[in-house]
Amino acid sequence: MKRSTSTTPPLPKYPKMAPGLTHDSLSSQSLDMVAAGPVDGGDYTTFLSDVVVVGAGPSGLMLADNLVRFGIKTRIIDNRADRTSTGRADGIQPKSIETLRQMRLADPLLRKGVKIYDIAFWKSTSQKSMHRTGREIHYPPIVDLLDPYILLVHQGMVEDIFIDDLSERGVHVERSTAFVDMAYTPQKLRPLTINCTYGDHTKKSYGARYLVGCDGAHSMVRRQIPNSRPVGASSDAVWGVLDGVLDTNFPDIWSKVVVHSDMLGSVLMIPRERNMTRLYIELKPGSVETTLKERHTQEFVQKRAQEIMHPYRVEWTSVEWFGRYQIGQRVAAKFTDADQTVFIAGDASHTHSPKAAQGMNTSMHDSWNLAWKMNLAVRGLAKPCLLQTYEQERKKIAEDLINFDYEHANAFAAGDPTALAANFAKNVAFISGYGVCYDANVLNVATQQQMLGSLQPGYLLPPAKVTRFIDANPVDIQTDIPALGQFRIYLFARNVHTAMPFLETISSMHQSQTTYVGRVTAASNASHTVQPPLAAPHDQFVCPERYTPVSGMFTYALVTDMNRDDIEISQLPPVLRESRWTFYIDDVAAQDTRKQTCLDKWLGGLVGDEVAVLNVRPDGYVGTLRRWADGSRESGLKAVQWMDDYYSQFLSDV
Repeated sequence: MKRSTSTTPPLPKYPKMAPGLTHDSLSSQSLDMVAAGPVDGGDYTTFLSDVVVVGAGPSGLMLADNLVRFGIKTRIIDNRADRTSTGRADGIQPKSIETLRQMRLADPLLRKGVKIYDIAFWKSTSQKSMHRTGREIHYPPIVDLLDPYILLVHQGMVEDIFIDDLSERGVHVERSTAFVDMAYTPQKLRPLTINCTYGDHTKKSYGARYLVGCDGAHSMVRRQIPNSRPVGASSDAVWGVLDGVLDTNFPDIWSKVVVHSDMLGSVLMIPRERNMTRLYIELKPGSVETTLKERHTQEFVQKRAQEIMHPYRVEWTSVEWFGRYQIGQRVAAKFTDADQTVFIAGDASHTHSPKAAQGMNTSMHDSWNLAWKMNLAVRGLAKPCLLQTYEQERKKIAEDLINFDYEHANAFAAGDPTALAANFAKNVAFISGYGVCYDANVLNVATQQQMLGSLQPGYLLPPAKVTRFIDANPVDIQTDIPALGQFRIYLFARNVHTAMPFLETISSMHQSQTTYVGRVTAASNASHTVQPPLAAPHDQFVCPERYTPVSGMFTYALVTDMNRDDIEISQLPPVLRESRWTFYIDDVAAQDTRKQTCLDKWLGGLVGDEVAVLNVRPDGYVGTLRRWADGSRESGLKAVQWMDDYYSQFLSDV
């Protein structure tokens, strides 16, 4: 059958939340769901959803909030009666800050959190009392970071930003609801039946396409995946954790501090919001009293901390949270079932020590990776291989984390500041999140060309500063476009006028159904018409429609180092003219972290009439990139074919 050559239908505007409009009423428009309410399920009352998320911690909430924003009918259940109010995880790494910036959710945490820029090392021996052995910059300049610090806030504050955002979109966590089990059904539109019980033992059942367990180290969902048991080991070491306000004469209380006593063990001290300090206290084995868990009371742990910190005075004016844990370093053998319908993320798929502030961050990025892939799968816009990349990519990261954590925990326990600093220096990029990289697969495709700059498939975009053409605002190009579940296609040219044939070819071909990218755009726009993104009142300030004016699948951006006075938006071809909010001038190198232009940092520069195209995944990782010697129509046609070849590997155009 000959395909139509008609142009792509325009993408509908983001809907504004009207009074009384709920997630159920929007999502019931889905082509794929036959109902959006309770149905008769025998002993269970059955509800239909696209995705059911079990667990309302940071991982589950990150996943649910993104899916809901994308317009996917999502239910999130949790067996707890209320949200996290104190304790648990507390460190937000630079990459997580960037991710929250892309979601436009970072500001509340940045206002309230404590920023840590340095680490102090202290030690005591039988010959010498407690003394400082050195200081280190937490994130040295070797790592190119927009936010070169760790942000300290307790886990509940992170959860709150997601819960509040979900609430504004008409979605709430279904609490006191415990996952029981699940069964596969022959129904194509909802192949899973997920059974739960409410707090009063009322039985609930959810019909869904996908189930995701974000329900912690003792995950019940993980048990539904054959051969997914955690693999690893536990340490005998027991640690106590205290959050509270200190009265102390210790001089480095507002730095991150590693303290080691040869006789008594170690303490990790971390400043926290609201004038609090967190202490991780090692309960070193070797005596009767420290091997009996019943003696590991709050009072005992406080006394041990005071003994380790001697001769400095450490008293608590208040204690907000106390806990104990043993280090377990494990990774689940499988992150998904054979049918790619049941998944696990966060602590359900990996556990490790908390002292490097990786757990909450890695867990949220599991969900960050999965959410956009599941969005496209629900919409029928993904080939099966796309969801398969979730386990491939995130299991590797979990294993990398366990390997780092094993070395880090051993160096910490040994109280060797040199080994600890060396371990941190070796892994600092990974710790920050910016060093997390994915291996080659259908999404991460290297070309034979040598790109001389810092961009590599499977790696994150480094920070770069540019001027947004339309309003002359200097912006961070890697975060200026909000995360809406879309790919980003960046076009680079030093002279837009000489590159116009190249740009016009891509613009016209991508609006035509003669190309794979054009057909994907048409399919995506049709899907978003039936099942639109779910808006919240505060989206009026984000204005997401600015970034998807022609396609729900792709945001187009143009970057040039021309003088702003030498080009007008009206001179651009239609796709780029409509994408006026993502036209950038590369003229603010002085504001960059490395004092480089975007073209130099990202591409190693462009020579003469060279043009380049960069495809960026919805989660901000480089997919593939290539350059051409000139901006001719012939080069443009080759670029169109190259992009068709890339996207046809994992996206569906029907």
